[in-house]
Amino acid sequence: MKSTAQSIATISIDLADAEHRLAGLEARDRIAWSFEHLPGSHVLSSSFGIQAALMLHMVSEVAPGTPVVFIDTGYHFPETYRFVDELCQRLPVNLKVYRPRLSAAWQEARHGRRWEQGRDALAAYNRDNKVEPMRRALNDLRVGSWFSGLRRVQSVSRNDLPLIDQQWGRCKVHPVADWTDRQVHDYLRRHDLPYHPLRERGYVSIGDWHTTRSLDQVESREEARFFGLMRECGLHELPEGQASNR
Repeated sequence: MKSTAQSIATISIDLADAEHRLAGLEARDRIAWSFEHLPGSHVLSSSFGIQAALMLHMVSEVAPGTPVVFIDTGYHFPETYRFVDELCQRLPVNLKVYRPRLSAAWQEARHGRRWEQGRDALAAYNRDNKVEPMRRALNDLRVGSWFSGLRRVQSVSRNDLPLIDQQWGRCKVHPVADWTDRQVHDYLRRHDLPYHPLRERGYVSIGDWHTTRSLDQVESREEARFFGLMRECGLHELPEGQASNR
């Protein structure tokens, strides 16, 4: 495993070669390969959404103690906070919670309910509440490589998601990018792991309560987050050519 003093700036990564190597491996082995060949320190980011237990379990099996970054916006569903507690009790999760610099109440006093003020205000809300805390976490933890549980089948905007990319000067690895919903389901059942409890109420993607809708509240899956105005909150920058739906 490489020294935590190393960074992507000092190590040349051939992304095309790495993508080819990862494509020939099982998801768990992709994680192991990344720990061996990519710059440290390594973290997993998790929103503790529908399938969060998958990556939490897989990464903890390969490298117990890996920091797990959770961005607490102050607007998560109560079920999400309880899900965090449940998974942290069941799995060896080294949880690192990061929050916006201003509390939810202070932000509302200053800006109002930005998620109700159109796309630009919503984008500003996401930058303050998700992107800034995540970037701060990556800097604080001196991260060189970052794991995420994004998958191509989750939305049109993620159709071409690579197994490895670079974001904000770090390696970004998506070990289950090519997994189907069936593979996720089979893995969770095999390891007796739970889905997020709101899945039973028709939610397919979980974020803040004010910008998340169940399928029976919308006309398409793409409208289940951010009212259909955008699909990505800015935490996960997609490869060039996919930017139109961020």
